[in-house]
Amino acid sequence: MLDKTAALEIRAVETPDDLKTFIRMANDIYADDPNYVAPLEYELLARLDAEKNPSLKGRPLKRWIAYKNGAPAGRIQALVNKAHLDRHNDGTGHFGFFESIDDQAVAHELFTTASGWLKSQGMAKILGPFNNCINEETGLLVSGFDTPPYVMMPHGRPYYTRLLETEGFHKAVDMHALQYVPRPQLMPEKRQRFIDKALSNPKVSFRTINMSDFNADIHRVIRIFNDAWSDNWGFIPFTEEQIEHMAKELRPIISPHNVVFCDYDGEPAAFALVLPDVNNITRDFGGKLLPFNWAKLIWRLKLQPVPRARMPLMGVVRKLQRKPVGTAIAYKMITMAQEANVSRGVLHSELSWILESNESMLSMLLDMGAEIYKTYRMYEKPL
Repeated sequence: MLDKTAALEIRAVETPDDLKTFIRMANDIYADDPNYVAPLEYELLARLDAEKNPSLKGRPLKRWIAYKNGAPAGRIQALVNKAHLDRHNDGTGHFGFFESIDDQAVAHELFTTASGWLKSQGMAKILGPFNNCINEETGLLVSGFDTPPYVMMPHGRPYYTRLLETEGFHKAVDMHALQYVPRPQLMPEKRQRFIDKALSNPKVSFRTINMSDFNADIHRVIRIFNDAWSDNWGFIPFTEEQIEHMAKELRPIISPHNVVFCDYDGEPAAFALVLPDVNNITRDFGGKLLPFNWAKLIWRLKLQPVPRARMPLMGVVRKLQRKPVGTAIAYKMITMAQEANVSRGVLHSELSWILESNESMLSMLLDMGAEIYKTYRMYEKPL
């Protein structure tokens, strides 16, 4: 921690005003970036509140703001995620919400402060960025800065890679975002024959989410997810409290066609979830809903076609993942979701994120006409 009389100072976030500064200082970092989308302040305040966000409850964390010559110049959060430690037992603490001006001294003080606090909590390694955990916004953008982020995906500045690597961070893993322009017919004829044959099995059936049983269906989504993703890098399962929170958050923006289920032999076996890209309709809000942007949001979301959509989650239970029927189910769900969105005015879509090691999924999506257009990197460093 630097002396308060120095030109560069690190201050802990302790008051509501500090937290607002923590949120708003990102707007200055991206003031000249036309692709930045300011998060809605009320939503981000809730995400940063352990009383409102179950992902933070009972998890030690600290936040700091860097000031240079009295003005906010950077920020960082450090967090000890018990759910991660319980599953992976790797002595790893997390950082997130990192933003900084292009100044190595600022980045150095932020990472030194966060690393020192994590070490004081008994951690042996620092890993991130996680905003706040792997099931929220994850990764540092390292390519694809020329387009705005989709909903629940981070943005970044190109110089962040240099700031982290100069501080001794190195790559842990890369994740890709793929884009495609939805088309009425995506499937090559040979692949379609394979799908039709595999799905002729009478045990296989498809449906969309039942809005009258919404919460129960969201629980089914997460049960499938917790099984399907359990071997993935960094995976931590959703808790019941997190599932209830997710159901409450998703309900206002989910339409029946945006969640596709597959049952196999009478049991939930796979799902695909699509979200309308709320970022696309709030880009001109500057993070504010008041006084009139709330009305614009409702009108744009409910009465206008949202031209972009993101598929953040898809999963097939592990027992079917290496079987032809499992592959066919994945193809079918993606096709059903994209056809439903095309018919409702969606012009561009993103599938994200997908681990660089998930070669089978990447191959399938590339075969369907998608292309990798953004890459996010997780960085780590021993303490």
